[in-house]
Amino acid sequence: MRPTLVLVGRPNVGKSTLFNRMTRSRDAIVANMPGLTRDRHYGHGRMGGKPHLVVDTGGFEPLVKDGILRAMARQTEQAIAEADAVLFIVDGRAGITPQDKEIANQLRRLERPVFVAVNKAEGMDRGTVAAEFHELGLGEPYAISAAHGDGVRNLVDLALESFPEEGEAESAADSVKVAVVGRPNVGKSTLINTLLGEDRVIAFDQPGTTRDSIEIDFEKNGHHYILVDTAGMRRRGKVFETIEKFSVIKTLQSIEDAQVVILMLDARQDISDQDAHIAGFIAESGRALVVAVNKWDRLEPYVREQIKEKLAQKFRFLDFARFHYISAQENTGLTALFKSVDAAYKAAMTNLPTPQLTRVLIDAVARQAPPRHGIFRPKPRYAHQGGSNPPIVVIHGNALDHIGDAYKRYLEHCFREAFKLEGTPLRIQFNTSHNPFAGKEGK
Repeated sequence: MRPTLVLVGRPNVGKSTLFNRMTRSRDAIVANMPGLTRDRHYGHGRMGGKPHLVVDTGGFEPLVKDGILRAMARQTEQAIAEADAVLFIVDGRAGITPQDKEIANQLRRLERPVFVAVNKAEGMDRGTVAAEFHELGLGEPYAISAAHGDGVRNLVDLALESFPEEGEAESAADSVKVAVVGRPNVGKSTLINTLLGEDRVIAFDQPGTTRDSIEIDFEKNGHHYILVDTAGMRRRGKVFETIEKFSVIKTLQSIEDAQVVILMLDARQDISDQDAHIAGFIAESGRALVVAVNKWDRLEPYVREQIKEKLAQKFRFLDFARFHYISAQENTGLTALFKSVDAAYKAAMTNLPTPQLTRVLIDAVARQAPPRHGIFRPKPRYAHQGGSNPPIVVIHGNALDHIGDAYKRYLEHCFREAFKLEGTPLRIQFNTSHNPFAGKEGK
C-alpha cells in the first residue's frame, strides 16, 4: 500500500497550500482565512520518488471541547491515526505559539515519524527561521515555502525515505466518480458517513459546514467508487462570502468531473426553484443522475403524496432519472439507491451499435415522419454514436436543420426505450447532407 502523509497544524499556517503543492493540483481551496479546511481531504502525492497519499486537515485545536471546532479536531485525530508519517506545519513568520506546543505534545505520543515543516520561510535565512522550533522536541525542523515550493521536495523525500519502493497502486480508472450535491443541510455528509460506516466528513446541523469538495474511495458489492462530498449550493443572491463562492465553483466543477451525480433533496423542506436550478445544471452538463429524497422517515402518508406531486411538477425535465426516497441517518433505501447509480453509469457509458441505431431510427420515422417544412420534409437516413457520458446519437440525412424540438424529443424517447437508457441524459445531433445543386437554380 502507498504510505500516507498527513498535514497537521493550527489554522492558517499553509497546510492547504502545501497540499496543492504536493499533489500538483488546486484541489484544496486556499485563502487568507483561518478555518477554511474542515474535513480530511485526500490526494495523490506527485512529489518525491515514491507513490504516496497526502491528507489535508482542518486547523487543529485539540483543547476545544464542543461545536464545529471539536468536530474538525476529531477529523484531524482520525487522520493522524491513519497516518504513516505526519508533517507538522508551523508558521516561520509568526514563530512558535502555545497552540503549536499543545499540538506537539499530542504528536510526541505517536508511534510514527513526525517531521516539523517551518512554512513561509521564503526570503529568510533557513537556519535562523527554523532554530526556535527545536523547542517542540520533535527533531530537526525543516524550513520550506509551500507557496514557492522551496524545500518541499527535500521534505517529501525525507518523509518517504523509510518506506519501501512500491509500484503504482491500483488505478482509479475502474472507479465510478459519484458526486453528492444539493442545497445546504439536506444530508449529503450524513449520507456519505452512513455509506462508509464512519464519521468520515463533518455532519453538523448548520448550513455551510462542508466548504470544499472531498473525494473518498468507497467499495460496495465489489464495485469501486469515488464519493465526492460537495458544498451546499444556495441561490446566487444568498452567496455573500468569497469562500462560499469558491465552494460553489468547486461543486460545479465536481458535477462536471463526475460520472454520476446524486442530487439530494430534503423531504421536510419545500422543494424549491434552487433545487430545480441545480438539477438543470446537472442535466445540461450531461451527467448521469439519481435523485435521493432524504429524511423520508416519519412523514405522514398524505405528506408523502403531496411531496411526490410537487416533485413531478418541478422536475418534469428529469424524466430519465430515478427517484429514491431514503433516510441517510436511518440507513434506509441506500441499497436501491446504489443499484440506480450502477444502472445510470452503465447507461451513460453504453455502446450503441450503428446498425441497431439506424434500425431504431428507420422504425421511428416509419411510425411518425417529421413534419413538413414548406415543400420539404426532413429525411433522417442513418444514425451512429458520437460519444458517451452522456450518450450522443448523430443522425444524418437531408433538411434535418428543419426538425423541431418536439420531434427531437420523440426520437430521444424512441432511442431511450429501445436501448433502456435510464438514468442518463441523451443528446441528439443532426448532420444535414450538403445539397450539391444549392445556389445553381437556372444555370
